[in-house]
Amino acid sequence: MTRRYSAWTLAKEGLRGQTGWQPAWRTPEPKPTYDAVIIGGGGHGLATAYYLAKNHGIRNVAVIEKAWLGGGNTGRNTTTIRSNYFYPESVALYDFALTLYEGLGRELNYNIMFSQRGVLTVAHSEGEMEIAARTVNAMQINGTDAELLTPAQALDKAPLLNRDPRARYPVFGAVWQGRAGVARHDAVAWGYARAADGLGVDIIQDCEVTDFLVENGRCAGVETTRGTIRAGTVGLAVAGHSSVLAAKAGFRLPIQSYSLQAMVSEPVKPCLDTVVLYMGTGTYLFQSDKGEIVVGGGLDRVPSYAQRGNPPMQRTVLSGMLEMFPSFGQLRMLRQWAGNVDVVPDSSPLIGPSPLPGLYLNCGWGTGGFKSIPAGGWLLAHLMATGAHHAISRPFDLDRFATGRLVDEAAGSGIAH
Repeated sequence: MTRRYSAWTLAKEGLRGQTGWQPAWRTPEPKPTYDAVIIGGGGHGLATAYYLAKNHGIRNVAVIEKAWLGGGNTGRNTTTIRSNYFYPESVALYDFALTLYEGLGRELNYNIMFSQRGVLTVAHSEGEMEIAARTVNAMQINGTDAELLTPAQALDKAPLLNRDPRARYPVFGAVWQGRAGVARHDAVAWGYARAADGLGVDIIQDCEVTDFLVENGRCAGVETTRGTIRAGTVGLAVAGHSSVLAAKAGFRLPIQSYSLQAMVSEPVKPCLDTVVLYMGTGTYLFQSDKGEIVVGGGLDRVPSYAQRGNPPMQRTVLSGMLEMFPSFGQLRMLRQWAGNVDVVPDSSPLIGPSPLPGLYLNCGWGTGGFKSIPAGGWLLAHLMATGAHHAISRPFDLDRFATGRLVDEAAGSGIAH
């Protein structure tokens, strides 16, 4: 059960520096040997540890994070959760994640603030409406919820949208997925961390992997800034730094890392109760529970590991926002940030064994990492525990680049990366 505190207790803890709180998870020293080690203390790594313990009974597990828990892409994104993809393989993957999200707060006994406010993807021409209709048909055939909306229905979902008939991107209609929504990014990380810790998982922060321990051609553990840690199996879930760690393990991945930036405005009164994306600009936004307008857009196509944005891309994203909502022209932007995303040529993730036996991959999510956390963790845990693919992860194996069976969602669903 979650412990409840009175208002007086909360006030006292705030004034005296929170000295009375019980830690939500332990801060252990690393042991010399584990049954499984996961590199990366973000959402995917923590979810993997949780599902290894819960689904497979493997509890002698360590999550290794070079900085602090959830401080990478998990804490640097716009938290949208959806499954409005085109190919059946993608819908199976992302709808599995969405379904897990729908019950995640109850399962973890932690309020992840999942708000199923829907995602409205707006089309601006007859050609884009044809693409929208194709997408809706594919989603429905693939077993997830989707509706094709008229211009009036789209404007009813977001009344402040630009209604000017002379608009550069007029509203011709939209794709609507009502089960989609947003969640609180740090709550997802903290919920998984607390639950994994409760099952015996060691979460080791401030511990950087410097090399891989290879014996008889197999990954047998990792070298870290806190010593050698041996493991029966190792999982890699480090998002934009996957190619860096892969190089240490002796192989290359078809990944390019870019910065994806976002911004947030000052808080305003409630004015937008859904997530809106414009097909023409790639700009998307929603209003947070605090009243802030959270705004994101496409990738900055300069390869980089930086966790910051740059003015030209900010201008592009904000001009897209003003095209969508002219009434937001007086908003003051409070802060901006960027995540380091790992993009694969077919814009679909890499899930499966790596070229180094004993080391398994969960990477290449591009801009879709947060929405896929529960599924990514579930599937990587299955791989590490059994050595074999789950049916959902099989199409995303690295071998698709040899067989040519790509899952090209950039072309299929028109995603921005």
